[in-house]
Amino acid sequence: MNSILTGFGLMRKVRRRGFSVVIMALGFLHAHSAAGDDTLRLITRSDHLDTLAREPMLVRHDSGALFVAGYPSQVTGTDWTAPPLLWRSDDDGASWNRVDVGSSADGAQGNSDVDLTIGADGTLYFLSMGFNRSTRAGTHIAVGVSDDVGKTWQWHMLSATRFDDRPWISVAPNGTVHVIWNDGGGVRHSVSPDSGKSWAEQKSVHSAGGSSHLAIGPRGNIAVRISPISASANKYEAEVDLIAVSRDNGQSWTKHPPPASLSWDPTLSDPQKVSRWVEPLAWGEEHRLWHLWSEGQVVKLGWSDDYGESWQAADVAHEDGVAFFPYMVAGGAGRLAVTWFVNGGEKLSARVALIETATAGESELTVSSSDLFTISAWLENTETPMQTPAGEYIPVIFLPDGKLALVSPIQDAARDRWGFTWWVFGR
Repeated sequence: MNSILTGFGLMRKVRRRGFSVVIMALGFLHAHSAAGDDTLRLITRSDHLDTLAREPMLVRHDSGALFVAGYPSQVTGTDWTAPPLLWRSDDDGASWNRVDVGSSADGAQGNSDVDLTIGADGTLYFLSMGFNRSTRAGTHIAVGVSDDVGKTWQWHMLSATRFDDRPWISVAPNGTVHVIWNDGGGVRHSVSPDSGKSWAEQKSVHSAGGSSHLAIGPRGNIAVRISPISASANKYEAEVDLIAVSRDNGQSWTKHPPPASLSWDPTLSDPQKVSRWVEPLAWGEEHRLWHLWSEGQVVKLGWSDDYGESWQAADVAHEDGVAFFPYMVAGGAGRLAVTWFVNGGEKLSARVALIETATAGESELTVSSSDLFTISAWLENTETPMQTPAGEYIPVIFLPDGKLALVSPIQDAARDRWGFTWWVFGR
């Protein structure tokens, strides 16, 4: 169903599939569309029971192999030198097997944040962070590299600095591998020009702030979301809230404020504020930069055609509860896959949506969303069951047939159920 928007600003045409939505762009533009039948429906949901895969990451290799990484229990997974956790599926997610990524002596170490990516040459990269749960401080950032689809691994220690935190990895079209992380002293940056065989740290992206997200576009443009919170929430710098863009393979950075003035909660516990950690970015086919964020009950999508200097924005969802911890990936052909959590007060839910964007210069967005769904995660060591997101995002990828796949943690101490859930959504 089409709606024409009028108001203070540009006129925009927006189509909405799923639940009702209000769209805003460059001013106070409002339109409601009726719920349609073309929602994202749940096609597959299966639980893989094993060790907990907290705050997981998901990638698909061109061979068809799927990989899921995650980290163990925050109560029992205290050894930051233990090998990180990785699973593989060769039957489209129907079954999963643990991947031997090497031993601690090989350099395979980590018990906290993870990331995965795959280069154009098929090289698989597994990024892992160590965390000392007694001192509440990061211990290191390590990266594993496999050129044989996960059969063998070579590990490299990128940093062993106290407060190392939230690493991200991505590969540029020219083959350069980029890793960012933070340590309370700024957003650090390391690169590999040779498919992960050697690494060299570069000049910091910024001298302060946290490494909230990293995105590299098909033309090699790099964007980094820099947040006020860093060093595993041990440091808060309210004045640091930026998007940094590089157009020269990370040699220099231009920085601009994000498209919205956000309120951050350094404690991640203030009920009057939106919990924020990962504020995702993605690049379109040309040089359009996308940014997804929450403003309470509203999930917003911003886009910039001048490398973050100026922005337009639209509401892509209105929830009955507080939306938080969004995530986003680009899928080519003007498509974005997005997820977020919804705190309804007495119930914690999540949603996935497909956003089909217009070509550059046009102004139409089509949003197809799922129904709310619930992940199987509860806080550990609590007498009364309390739901938890068990991480700061839900990862999502595009499958070759256009469907969306995601994974969520299984953290259920009361029933001794641990692992992750594999979900597939489609029209």
